[in-house]
Amino acid sequence: QVQLVESGGGLVQPGGSLKLSCAASGFTFSSAIMSWYRQAPGKEREWVAGIVQSGVVANYADSVSGRFTISRDNAKNTVYLQMTSLKFEDTANYYCKGRTVGNGMEYWGKGTLVTVSS
Repeated sequence: QVQLVESGGGLVQPGGSLKLSCAASGFTFSSAIMSWYRQAPGKEREWVAGIVQSGVVANYADSVSGRFTISRDNAKNTVYLQMTSLKFEDTANYYCKGRTVGNGMEYWGKGTLVTVSS
């Protein structure tokens, strides 16, 4: 059974930091491209960051580039999103997604809520 479980969300002040984690099970994590998405209230889900299987290459949406860092630990089957200099507009539910290259399957977590508020 595939599971992706996000954690680490919460309430933070503007300018603060949070680190999200996504623990994966039920598929070959080291073979999957992992990504973070977010969905703000009333808006469509948007891609935030992605990282290749080895962790060597990562890409970011322009809105978070320079502030967020995606990383992974294949030994722990976990992907992370370090968020710094948080802004009000970063408020959203954050979801992780895994896509296995071999069969093209995609798996989603249920999300963790990040609220940036003073």
